Amino acid sequence: MKGMQTSTDPGRCPLCGKPNQCAMEVERETGVKQPPCWCTQVTFDAALLSSVPDEARGTACICAACAQQAAGQ
Repeated sequence: MKGMQTSTDPGRCPLCGKPNQCAMEVERETGVKQPPCWCTQVTFDAALLSSVPDEARGTACICAACAQQAAGQ
């Protein structure tokens, strides 16, 4: 689509666009050591991962709300 943003913000969920609260991204941005991110403690469903746009894969984390919503379906 014309005018769509093509760059991925690693601090935002690639599915809903809200802040993803990724501890790894916070650490990268601030240089301040963070505890392990919640996302390292869960298993993401393959269907959820496949819904991430190609340009965001490996770049931006899915937020906890989207992960919980997918797990509840």
